[in-house]
Amino acid sequence: MTSAPLSDRTRRVLASLVREYIDTGEPVASAVLCRKPGLGVSSATIRNILAQLEDMGYVSQPHTSAGRIPTDLGYRYYVDMLLDSRRSTRDASSVEARLREQAGDAPLFDHLLSSASHVLFEVSHHLGFAIAPSDEQAIFQRIEFVPISDARVLVVTVARGNHVSQKVVDIGEPVEPSALTQAANYLNAEFSGLPLADVRQLVLARLEQERTLYDRLRDVALRLARTTLEGIETATAVYIDGTSSLADAGDAPAVSLSTLHTLLRMVEEKQRLVKLLDAYLDGPGVAVVIGAEHQDPQLRGCSLVVASYGEGTRRGAVGVIGPTRMQYSRTISVVDGAAVAVARFLRDQN
Repeated sequence: MTSAPLSDRTRRVLASLVREYIDTGEPVASAVLCRKPGLGVSSATIRNILAQLEDMGYVSQPHTSAGRIPTDLGYRYYVDMLLDSRRSTRDASSVEARLREQAGDAPLFDHLLSSASHVLFEVSHHLGFAIAPSDEQAIFQRIEFVPISDARVLVVTVARGNHVSQKVVDIGEPVEPSALTQAANYLNAEFSGLPLADVRQLVLARLEQERTLYDRLRDVALRLARTTLEGIETATAVYIDGTSSLADAGDAPAVSLSTLHTLLRMVEEKQRLVKLLDAYLDGPGVAVVIGAEHQDPQLRGCSLVVASYGEGTRRGAVGVIGPTRMQYSRTISVVDGAAVAVARFLRDQN
């Protein structure tokens, strides 16, 4: 969607209208804009400018007697102005200080990303997310064996970022619940903190050794682990905070019900969010996707503000999802600052 060129005066009127509508949620009348400092034009001139903006598709009038509200194209023009101004005024220090306060002075990387999603939500009041680099190894945290029947066991595997995988396994023989608990304790003590790919290889290597080296308990534990880990895909770690904000915007829903359902499914199936961002992130800096610019029609009631961090294959992302009526200036600032802070942490680790 390409924005038509506007005069400096028309840009200032449009920006003032967008800011007023974001603040109030009410259609903006020309009389309201006349009272705004810095415009310096008459009410008649503002009415003419608003009529031109409506003809060009930047604003619309919900009712003939009402004021105007920005369209997606109007938001786009306003956001582009914000992004242009940020190229010379970038400052991430305040966001980094807040992240350090949340995560501690020497946080683990996953703690930092979890804190980043929380800070993004806290500042923007919309859903905040942080995505680990795709080559970050999934780390095995723990495994649990839940007996279903004499020989059937539900195996629950938890990897870093609270990625949970469940699988029902038939071990072909009865096993006491206490023995399953001991088997899980053995695996957790042996492998917790190791990459899942390494755990798979170590389990296979131990199973190939002479059976006499292991008692029945360890044999059961290793067989359950092998059967479970074979089917686990290594997922990118995703941290999300503020899901409730999607349905809460004061007197009105933040987004439509269809958009809300789509976003909630995306939150639940976090890898869908990763795939969505792959289509939008093609370089450094902040990217903003507004309303109708989304490829998925069911997402056209919301906006996405996202920034990548890292270099080469070690690239992740942080961002915010909310309604098209969001405080873009504040949101762009905190997303940009979070990306810079996480990137600096990654550099310091190397």
